[in-house]
Amino acid sequence: MARPAPASTPLHVSLVALPEASVSTLAGIFDVMNAPSFLGMVAPGMQPPFRVEVVGEKKGMLNLAGGVPFEVRRTVDETLATDIVIVPSVVLPPEGWRKGRYPRLVEWLRRMHADGAMLCSACSGIFLLAETGLFDGRDATVHFWYARTFQALYPDVTVHPERVLVISGLREELVCSGASTTWHDLVLYLTARHAGATTAQEVARMFALQWHQDGLAAYIVFEGRSDHGDGEILSAQEWLARHFSVGSPVEEMIRRSKLAERTFKRRFTAATGVAPIAYVQRLRIEDAKRRLERTDAPVDEISWRVGYEDPAFFRRLFKRTTGMAPAAYRKRFRIPEFARG
Repeated sequence: MARPAPASTPLHVSLVALPEASVSTLAGIFDVMNAPSFLGMVAPGMQPPFRVEVVGEKKGMLNLAGGVPFEVRRTVDETLATDIVIVPSVVLPPEGWRKGRYPRLVEWLRRMHADGAMLCSACSGIFLLAETGLFDGRDATVHFWYARTFQALYPDVTVHPERVLVISGLREELVCSGASTTWHDLVLYLTARHAGATTAQEVARMFALQWHQDGLAAYIVFEGRSDHGDGEILSAQEWLARHFSVGSPVEEMIRRSKLAERTFKRRFTAATGVAPIAYVQRLRIEDAKRRLERTDAPVDEISWRVGYEDPAFFRRLFKRTTGMAPAAYRKRFRIPEFARG
């Protein structure tokens, strides 16, 4: 579907400040989206693409997550129109996100959307946007650390924590980015969409930003669910955590459980959300990732140590799971020589 051209430039961007907001994300988005203006990247006679304003429920200094103060210069009640709303990443307290805490913000977000504004979130900012109900039945992404919590709170939203950027809505007006610094991708996408690819490239070069083109699967650490209450399966998981590299581990788990094969596989999948063989593969790949990060062992040797005699199969499985070949993963995540003690 063709996107409508922006009504005017610079586009008004409302960057929402709330107490749980991460100062690094909020300030980073503010700086990068304003960069064409204050760094002289706009040609003479041309307008900058964005005018970014920090908005909130109240004016004045607001302590963000970690206690860092940030000035809110305009309230949402005073903001009667805007082109783009961005909710930065939020830091969830131990008790998790509390729905219904910001009814004024949620109602304002609904009004802005109804009047044509794009609604965007960085990382965990989707927790607030999801309260509008506008993402129900749609795809979204969130920091993988919070994915399970988000899905429990908003079961009608299909969440993809491995994806960097998800764009949905009839006008492609609902945009969210994934974990942590994927706000870079969000800002570069908005810049490319509204100011052109050349400006986006200039901004990326100026701030040394990189698109997360390989996705986020490689960053996600697999942790099997253990809160399911099935003691027999939990015992199998604990054994598997220490013996995943043995030959035929699924058959060995079944033998040790003394359950029928079909019963064991059904209960294991119901309890963990993952079939037994897939669970084994995820544990092996996690161990391989640590070995690639921390050792100089050849890939073929790592393949054998985690339980695969066929290194070609291991390489295919590793790339399918993480989105990267083993050698590329090692290059990306290995601590560089100059940083080692």
